[in-house]
Amino acid sequence: MERRQGFFSALRELSPARLRSHSPLKRAPSIDEVMLTRRRNSPEPPPVARLGGEALGPLMEGPNAGDGEEECRKDGWAERLWSQLARTPSVSGVPRRSDLRLLLGVMGAPLAPVHVCSGEPLPHLSIKDTPIEISSAHYILQQYTAASGGVKVMSSIHNSYAMGKMRMVASEFETSSKVMKNQNSSRNAESGGFVLWQMAPEMWYVELAVGVGKIRAGCNGKTVWRHTPWLGAHAAKGPVRPLRRTLQGLDPVTTASMFSNSHCIGEKKINGEDCFILKLSADPQTLKARSEGPAEIIRHVMFGYFSQKSALLVHLEDSHLTRIQSNSGGDAVYWETTINSSLDDYRSVEGVMVAHSGRSVVTLFRFGDVPLSHTKTRMEEAWTIEEVAFNVPGLSLDCFIPPADLKSSSIGESCDLLPQNVRGKTVVPSFNRAKVAALERH
Repeated sequence: MERRQGFFSALRELSPARLRSHSPLKRAPSIDEVMLTRRRNSPEPPPVARLGGEALGPLMEGPNAGDGEEECRKDGWAERLWSQLARTPSVSGVPRRSDLRLLLGVMGAPLAPVHVCSGEPLPHLSIKDTPIEISSAHYILQQYTAASGGVKVMSSIHNSYAMGKMRMVASEFETSSKVMKNQNSSRNAESGGFVLWQMAPEMWYVELAVGVGKIRAGCNGKTVWRHTPWLGAHAAKGPVRPLRRTLQGLDPVTTASMFSNSHCIGEKKINGEDCFILKLSADPQTLKARSEGPAEIIRHVMFGYFSQKSALLVHLEDSHLTRIQSNSGGDAVYWETTINSSLDDYRSVEGVMVAHSGRSVVTLFRFGDVPLSHTKTRMEEAWTIEEVAFNVPGLSLDCFIPPADLKSSSIGESCDLLPQNVRGKTVVPSFNRAKVAALERH
């Protein structure tokens, strides 16, 4: 009980009014602010801790050596960026700067495939004149809603907060001629934490710090944006969509609403548990709206695996295919990103079932420019949720205002997962290594 009182005391300290009195930028509390405030108000150590493993050495941020900031903004920078991300990850045990960018870019803040137009948990279940695949999906989601807490409880949720810790690692790299595996993946993993704020139905803000790298992403209901230390702030193309991390057992309301447009395509055993499979695909209009310049989004499909025993979501898989056409007129490059997430340790929080741990395996597959040649990078993430709260007092619309100098991308969405171009400076404060060191110590 003392810990919970300390948490809400910290939230009062981080109210929007107090934040605005100290900073001209209206935004949600950052992971550093939450942690430092909780340390002042609670006798217990803060929950985001190191995950075993040694402290990571400092990794430099910014463009590659020899590539000035202005050069990255010239014509052709996008091709150099994609080429950089295609380089062989460091699987020898020595972390590289590009490894951290790849981990944060791909695993940090990907989005769901479709827009959720309302905060209602589910539409009315109707069987008449409805295909069996759709009516079956609606029935499965009705069971999921009941198992997650029920319509009454879910309808009463207006906002939420979650804080957790994670480990990320590039575990394997493959080409057409060889496979390189990280022999010390547990020791070489990047450790960190994240905070997530959300307001129903479409506003969210996430801050994720790993090693000495940090990304921020948010949505004010109209614009989805991301900020990375090496490219600044940029907006995503197309309609606003939920953050995929919230679908990993943290937000059953958004999960049920999004899969209400899905089809039931069969059954499958996942980790020894029989599950129903719901398939959700982005329509051609959405894919076209998300494409721009040399980046064309070809496909984005998501599969949800719902346990036949508990009715809860236990596995999430999505596949994203992008075609990149080089400005030189050569062969196009295809990038297929597949993310498989297993959800575990469901516990009741204020009447809502929340998954408190999980693991994701990401495969980034590149092919097309050279016949009979490809590269495949495998990355892994393990996370645990330390704290969750619903209907947090003091959280307002001002906490989700995007950076003032936000500008749209010039190369399209690039898988939702990889950096985009931006001109101009961002008002988001720069990353502080001392604060990350404080997080690791505690």
